[in-house]
Amino acid sequence: MLSQIQPSPGKLLISEPFLMDPNFKRSVVLLTDHQEEGTVGFILNQRSTLILSDLVPEFAGVALPVYIGGPVATDTLHFIHRCYDRLNDGQEVAKGIYWGGNFEALKVLLLTGSIEPAEIKFFIGYSGWSEGQLKLELEENTWMVSDRFHADVVFSDNEEELWREAVINLGPRYAHISNFPKDPNMN
Repeated sequence: MLSQIQPSPGKLLISEPFLMDPNFKRSVVLLTDHQEEGTVGFILNQRSTLILSDLVPEFAGVALPVYIGGPVATDTLHFIHRCYDRLNDGQEVAKGIYWGGNFEALKVLLLTGSIEPAEIKFFIGYSGWSEGQLKLELEENTWMVSDRFHADVVFSDNEEELWREAVINLGPRYAHISNFPKDPNMN
């Protein structure tokens, strides 16, 4: 197994560089829930072509990007944030990083410009693994698990750099992976 750290809320799943599944190619997933029955997380570095006001008409004028959280329930909208001091709601999944919260309070904060883009990320859909599925994928070296990251990495809008930085943060043993080509046939 590439990583000895076990998955849990607040950890990152980093795809190995040659994972060809288009849903998860060079992806970094923030885990928000991990229980015996399964795991939930959001892909942090797959921006869609949508902005928030495209999905929620009440957010007219709010041009925050929307990310593809994963291939499950793509008709749902989720968010993570680091503005608990203003939202006063959400489930803490990592130090200073929260999942969800009071949508009506969020609406007021966004419409008044009280939340900065680097404090929140929206997702359509989520990534999910059924009981035992993630364990099997870890045994197959599909993912690396990390607890070495700063909140700035989670809220970064630089998709490729986010994956590279997450890999480098795993330590010297893994840093060389960050330079692998996107397409292994180009090697």
